[in-house]
Amino acid sequence: MKPFQNLSRSIKAKNPISIFTNNLSNFPLDSRNITNDLISIFTKQPFPPNNPELESLAPLLNTKVVETVLVGLKNWKTALHFFTWASNQGPYKHNVYTYNAMASILSHARQKAPLRALSMDVVNSRCLMSPGALGFLIRCLGNAGLVVEANLLFDHVQKMGLCVPNSYSYTCLLEVLSKSSCIDLLEMRLKEMNDHGWGFDKYTLTPVLQVYCNMAEFDKALDVFNEIHNRGWVDEYVLSILVLAFSKWGKVDKACELIETMQEKNVRLNKKTFCSLIYGFVKESRVDKALHLFDKMKKSGFAPDISLYDVIIGGLCVNKDVKKALCLYSEMKEFKIQPDAKIVTKLVSSFSKEELTCFFEEMHEDIDPKASTLLYNAVLTSLVDNGSVHKAYHLLQAIMIGNCNGDGEIGRMFRGKATVPPNTTTFSIVINGLIKTGNLDLAVGLFRDMAQIGCKPGLLLYNNLIDALCTSDRLQESCGLLQEMEDSGIEPTSFTNNCIFGCLCRRHDISGALHLLKKMRIHGHVPWIKHSTSLVKELCKHRKEAEACKFLVDMAEEGFQPDIVAYSACLDGLIKIQEVDQALKLFQDMCAQGYRPDVIAYNILIKGLCKTQRIAEAQNLLHEMEEKGLAPSAVTYNTLIDGLCKTDHLEEAMLFLSMMIEKEREPNAITYSTLINGLCNAGRPDDALVLWNEMGRKGCTPTSIAYMAFIHGLSNCGRPNEALVYLREMEEREMKPDTYVYVALLSAFLVDSNQPLAFEILQEMVDKGKFPDLHDKNHISVRNAMVKLSEDARTCSSIKNLLAKGSIPSASLSVTGIKDGDGPAI
Repeated sequence: MKPFQNLSRSIKAKNPISIFTNNLSNFPLDSRNITNDLISIFTKQPFPPNNPELESLAPLLNTKVVETVLVGLKNWKTALHFFTWASNQGPYKHNVYTYNAMASILSHARQKAPLRALSMDVVNSRCLMSPGALGFLIRCLGNAGLVVEANLLFDHVQKMGLCVPNSYSYTCLLEVLSKSSCIDLLEMRLKEMNDHGWGFDKYTLTPVLQVYCNMAEFDKALDVFNEIHNRGWVDEYVLSILVLAFSKWGKVDKACELIETMQEKNVRLNKKTFCSLIYGFVKESRVDKALHLFDKMKKSGFAPDISLYDVIIGGLCVNKDVKKALCLYSEMKEFKIQPDAKIVTKLVSSFSKEELTCFFEEMHEDIDPKASTLLYNAVLTSLVDNGSVHKAYHLLQAIMIGNCNGDGEIGRMFRGKATVPPNTTTFSIVINGLIKTGNLDLAVGLFRDMAQIGCKPGLLLYNNLIDALCTSDRLQESCGLLQEMEDSGIEPTSFTNNCIFGCLCRRHDISGALHLLKKMRIHGHVPWIKHSTSLVKELCKHRKEAEACKFLVDMAEEGFQPDIVAYSACLDGLIKIQEVDQALKLFQDMCAQGYRPDVIAYNILIKGLCKTQRIAEAQNLLHEMEEKGLAPSAVTYNTLIDGLCKTDHLEEAMLFLSMMIEKEREPNAITYSTLINGLCNAGRPDDALVLWNEMGRKGCTPTSIAYMAFIHGLSNCGRPNEALVYLREMEEREMKPDTYVYVALLSAFLVDSNQPLAFEILQEMVDKGKFPDLHDKNHISVRNAMVKLSEDARTCSSIKNLLAKGSIPSASLSVTGIKDGDGPAI
């Protein structure tokens, strides 16, 4: 039973979404015509954005028309597109009922991002609302899992004076909070409700009971349950919440005690609760308790169905309690419940050889053709499930020719029995098994054998084979099967076409993909976003950004609006080839078409602008994000901080660090590393040290990149002794520095005239395999350092010994100009 189902039923009539009915017959004729025209325009594929009729309809908009259009549109994307268009048609303004209509559509479609943005738009537009409308909107957010957003909305509308919540509003909020794990927040709201003088009823306390049960707070849950019981409000639903919670958390015996107690007080379990408990007991391998409840359920007058028998027989088979499983199997026959393939398969899989033989003998005594086929299919399923796909394949081949006289155990059981021609299910079992184990050629061959014996494949089998062939990049065969499918009168589904669409996208076959899209549009099939997005990403990866952009445009012209992820991939591709202005134009076009770019899309553009040192434009995009209700991520701030540091705007960069902390966007190692590197590059090592220590106090563990940036920066600032301390600390944490870090330290010690420590660093580079080769940009710096060390009396002999040992690649020696003793220059 869904949480608060009773509550939902009781309030639906009292709190409709709108103040008027959505029945068009009650609409004035003019409004009906406007509504029908708008629905027709926005559902037309492809959508004509410059339709002159829209311009004439815009001044006629009102909230009743908008709400009715929203209810009449069948697709959430189309509804959101219309809602966004209407928002921009001044002087029209949405009211709470149009917002709630849109919220209801997004909630049912589980579209969190646009629903989150909608809730912020309600607040920003200062939309007044009734307590009932507030409750409805909160429940829409809760049904989509936006618990935090629902709680914030509740606070905002109170503080801004947009609504005075009543007991219904609070009850809706408690219902939403019961889906989270935040007990403290729910208790606070309950106290707040009480302080405002709103009394508790059954529907208030039910979500409180639910959240305590969810969090295994059984003492508190029992207190609430007892309160409900003392007020005479306990019913089957309330009881089921507590019973199912006990069962979920392994307190099976406690659940049984509660059932007994409530039954003494004439509170009975309903059939759904009985079934849920039985499933739970079987899942915990407490099949004995499941059987006890199963008997009690039958005595209570509830008739068991095949799914319940399936679960219990399955549990008994797992426990190898075959006798009880067979008893239930016989009971099913008595109740005229025909066992299905799953049940027979479980029984067959759990039998010993002797039990299986006996079972076959019993079934064959008075078996009809249908039951015989079921038995064959159960055996084949058992073989496939146990990994004996080839045995299943050979058995099916034998059944097809009517010869089951094999030498194996299975063959002996079928020997002498009347065989029945296999059906579609028989072939599907084996073909699907072959597909899963990678035997695609055998699967295709068996599929062809079906036609020879007059067995027609079904939609699911066609789809599975086409999917497997497309995954294996066997496009021609897939298209051939698709044609066969259509010729046999089986209508391809969205899954069928998307399998082939995906294969075309993986092949970068743009013309083929667009041709299929036209066909899909005719059949009302929507292409899967992952395929079109993947194609765009691959095109951008291979430097074909122009083709990627054109594909998105062509896709839109076919009536399929690409996903924001596909657009983001295209934006990223343009940024990578430094086409920032083209990326900005694509971004503006997206917004003009009604798209709401997400944080990732903004981050891509901000990164591109920062890389080209267009920091002011990047900051404008940050402000635009915030105005649209998007919360900048740590990546957003880090990108801007990096851009500001590289353009010598350190103070502004430091302000962004403070902004991150204020907005609860915790700075990470990248944030601090970027700023520390910037401070060092600006010759401010003391400030860098302060920031490094602050990073540690904040509990942010430095990464190897952070260490290397800090050591490199200190070295360049002439602080090699401090840099060496952090190098040792880095090594203690088992982090391995890159060559450039050693080179920076080596150079810094030489500048500081500390040749002995410089040689120590050089020796460490050699020992750890960090000596740069001839093609490394650090090679010249190290070569020059070696010359200086050879000229110093303190390190000259050490350098010669190092060379004599052959520790340094010979190719590096010919250009050093260092002499070995009295000999010529090496």
